[in-house]
Amino acid sequence: MVEVRTLRLSEMITQQKGSLVRRFVHLVISIALRLFFYRIQISNARIVPSQGPLIFVLNHPNGLIDPAMVFCALPRRVSFLAKSTLFDLPVIGWMLRVVEALPLYRRIDQNANLANNQLTFAACHELLQRGRCIALFPEGISHRAPSLQPIKTGAARIALGVLSVKAPDQTSLQKLLIIPAGLYYTSRTPFRGETLLQFGEPLEITSPETEPNGEPKHEQVHELTNRIAEALRTVTLNFTDIEEQDAVAKAETIVSSGYRTLRFQRSLLEEFRTRTQLILGRRLKQLQMPERLQQLETRLQKHEQNLRALGLTPDLLQISKHSRRQLWGLAWRAGLLFLLFPFAWLGLMLHAPTYLICEVLAYFFRTHGPDEGRSTVKILAAIVLMPLTWLIIATGIFFWQNWEVALLAIPVVALCGYAGLRWVEEAYDLRGWLRALLILYQRRKQFLKLVREGRTLQKELRDL
Repeated sequence: MVEVRTLRLSEMITQQKGSLVRRFVHLVISIALRLFFYRIQISNARIVPSQGPLIFVLNHPNGLIDPAMVFCALPRRVSFLAKSTLFDLPVIGWMLRVVEALPLYRRIDQNANLANNQLTFAACHELLQRGRCIALFPEGISHRAPSLQPIKTGAARIALGVLSVKAPDQTSLQKLLIIPAGLYYTSRTPFRGETLLQFGEPLEITSPETEPNGEPKHEQVHELTNRIAEALRTVTLNFTDIEEQDAVAKAETIVSSGYRTLRFQRSLLEEFRTRTQLILGRRLKQLQMPERLQQLETRLQKHEQNLRALGLTPDLLQISKHSRRQLWGLAWRAGLLFLLFPFAWLGLMLHAPTYLICEVLAYFFRTHGPDEGRSTVKILAAIVLMPLTWLIIATGIFFWQNWEVALLAIPVVALCGYAGLRWVEEAYDLRGWLRALLILYQRRKQFLKLVREGRTLQKELRDL
């Protein structure tokens, strides 16, 4: 059975190794990720060996957020290959050097000296021979496309290259593991989305045949590249086009809503697997019975429109299954939100300017060259601007009161900001459930009709 667990901040902070500066950067990035994402889950982490050389290969949908996920999720020391242009940026370049990232020179980057990749590959070989880990993104670009982009040969060349090195002291590597890792984001750019890091079955690589110059044969490089591509497809979602992506997303929302309750959400792995099954089922139906598929998707669209007209979502229909005792939990949550409102309001007001500045910066710097970069900009801006906000407030209090009160204000303001964040989330969720409850009692016949429609659609989609 595949293990799925929610990654907690305490776990992210305590498991990292390395220098004091590296651990500090790890702490900052971990806190930023846990604040940016509502839920981070990790699947099949037991498959990752605790010792020995490893190469992680990942899909790349979300800029620097992608390497940050693996960097903070694993207890192993991982060195990433990052595009060389990032090392020229003031803050980012410093952080990449601290976390022992390695520059990768790409043809698509202006003035990139591709010959320098030999130095990077040599550094990768040295790390792997020492039993360390490296991670890279073989698509070669961060993107928003609905499927994997063509896989470059870099990962295969590094793996086969290090196994081809013949050391005179007989310490050459005899085998190496490549572990595919898939990153699944429920929503990549909005604040407080969810993400799943999923590890696939390792590929065991043994010493290859070499050319007279000591390099691995081209046929073996391309064969391994194809194996890496197939392995990555097992841990990623790959849609034909945007239309299929949207249709599957809507269908999955209906299916998953049958499992949602006031206190329970499906794991992101279950959501991922449901979408995978819906992709295969939809394609099969499209070939065998395209008319029936079109009818089903028309009904899905109409059901969604009827829900939207009432301000509901599919999961809110599950309110009809709850007992009166369970519904008293809504009253308890409402009372708790009322008590926390003063602290939440204070936190929201104090941090609102910083939040808006982060949004504006992400809008104007949506890409970095050809790569996707909105979420990266948001998190990096927050890492800089949030502490700056606390210091500005503390400085103002210092001139108004004294340094003791100013010092105490920093954690208080930070905690109020977190309280405001959680208050908004809980209030939004509670508003949905209360609205559904109100419509159930005011328009019971219409509400129950939507419930029956939803259950019928869920059954047909599960059969699909």
